[in-house]
Amino acid sequence: QVQLVESGGGLVQPGGSLRLSCVPSTSSSNVYAMGFYRQAPGKQRELVARISSSGYKNYANPVKDRFTISGDFSTNTVYLQMTSLKREDTAVYLCHFILGSSEELWGRGTQVTVSS
Repeated sequence: QVQLVESGGGLVQPGGSLRLSCVPSTSSSNVYAMGFYRQAPGKQRELVARISSSGYKNYANPVKDRFTISGDFSTNTVYLQMTSLKREDTAVYLCHFILGSSEELWGRGTQVTVSS
């Protein structure tokens, strides 16, 4: 069973930056898309950003112009550069892969806390 492992979360002040990374325990040539979701306490899980193997990227409206997703499909590594962080960005950020078989993989998440 492939596991996704996130890193890079932490505590940051408003206006600060963080870079999240996600790597799988085993590389695969069958990854269609890689991305990050987030879930704040009491809220539904929401897509933050996703990159497909074609290079197409999409972002949630609240993070457009502040977050940048990038990825390397040869190593199945995905990054989320977060800038100008706001308190409302506080959440657990989960890595998410979509495989060519439509199977989905989830990481366990990394906590991002934006607070002064």
